Amino acid sequence: MNIYPAIDIKDQQCVRLIQGDYNQQTEYGDPVLMAKKWKEEGAKYLHLVDLDAAKGDPSNNLRVIQKIIDETGLPVQVGGGVRSIGRIKELLKMGVSRVILGTAAVKDPEFLQEAAVQFGEQIVVSIDARNGYVATDGWLETSEVDAIEFLKTLEKVGVKTVVYTDIFKDGMLQGPNLQELNRMNTVNNLQVIASGGVSSVKDIEQLKEMNIYGAIVGKAIYEGKVNLKKVMEV
Repeated sequence: MNIYPAIDIKDQQCVRLIQGDYNQQTEYGDPVLMAKKWKEEGAKYLHLVDLDAAKGDPSNNLRVIQKIIDETGLPVQVGGGVRSIGRIKELLKMGVSRVILGTAAVKDPEFLQEAAVQFGEQIVVSIDARNGYVATDGWLETSEVDAIEFLKTLEKVGVKTVVYTDIFKDGMLQGPNLQELNRMNTVNNLQVIASGGVSSVKDIEQLKEMNIYGAIVGKAIYEGKVNLKKVMEV
């Protein structure tokens, strides 16, 4: 199973939000230094979220993302405010390995189709769910799109990998929603990356036993609940 340390970037700083709430954030300093720290502890891949781009400012954190790529040499996947083919091309040109689509993938099926055809496995779709339905617009809105049905749509258009986040679990350190993740992982042939709620090595071991493709670890490693180096060794 792949482990993805999460680095959320806002105003060129590394932050963590609780359930996506910009008013509930904790700052952790320089994202580049944090990326280097996770690399030293054994990270093989990084998960970056550009929170400013998600709010409509696509340029504020690009220099930071570029530095992380250049100075760590690690492959990175980047999400946050990706709404056009041009933006995907811009990120890939910088050296981003995979680009994560969120709200736009739900609201603009033609964009999703075009992205999947043009960029293949370099496209990842983030499914943020609340009570089994896909949430959009920075988790502010809950759509009428059933998460399971959306997975089937993604598979049909050629998407290979999804990030699944249970909003109620994100940033709460209460463990992932194992039941829902297992359901997501068994109804299709997609590679599912679990996100939200990982709070212990046991959580990660349970995900591995379920044959989950990957797990994003955020607050748990920032708060010292999980030692990334030990997780990577295991």
